[in-house]
Amino acid sequence: MAVLRLILLLAAFLSASPVAANDLVGVASVIDADTLEIHGVRIRLHGIDAPESRQLCTNPSGQQWRCGQQAALALSDRIGRRTVNCAVRDVDRYDRAIAVCTQDNQDLNRWLVSEGWAVAYRRYSRDYIGAEDQARRAGRNIWAGQFVMPWDWRRGQRLP
Repeated sequence: MAVLRLILLLAAFLSASPVAANDLVGVASVIDADTLEIHGVRIRLHGIDAPESRQLCTNPSGQQWRCGQQAALALSDRIGRRTVNCAVRDVDRYDRAIAVCTQDNQDLNRWLVSEGWAVAYRRYSRDYIGAEDQARRAGRNIWAGQFVMPWDWRRGQRLP
């Protein structure tokens, strides 16, 4: 963890704009819909959970689709090659930074949930419950059909 903290401080020092000592700023690579990488540091998006890359969802007509892959592509399309600013809050057990990431002053964590590409991770935060409720009511993306919550999918539960 000490190495990660040193990297975070160095990244903040080298960035072109003034940021807090625990911010990571730069062009982000999308690992999956709730994980980015900036300057070689893995960043888990705070308070959300997205379908895994191999996870399938079912659309209203009963066809399965690769919702985890589509969620990651949607995030990648959203951020493009523009600068992302991630305000680090913590470090998880996998040595990833836990952060709220923004681009052009828009909270990307909230954007993913409100667009129906991720869910509020209530186990760790209540920050995005309202955004999830709106996406569910509107039937956006994963909420348009059936899916297994990402934490259940990781534990081996799958769609029938």
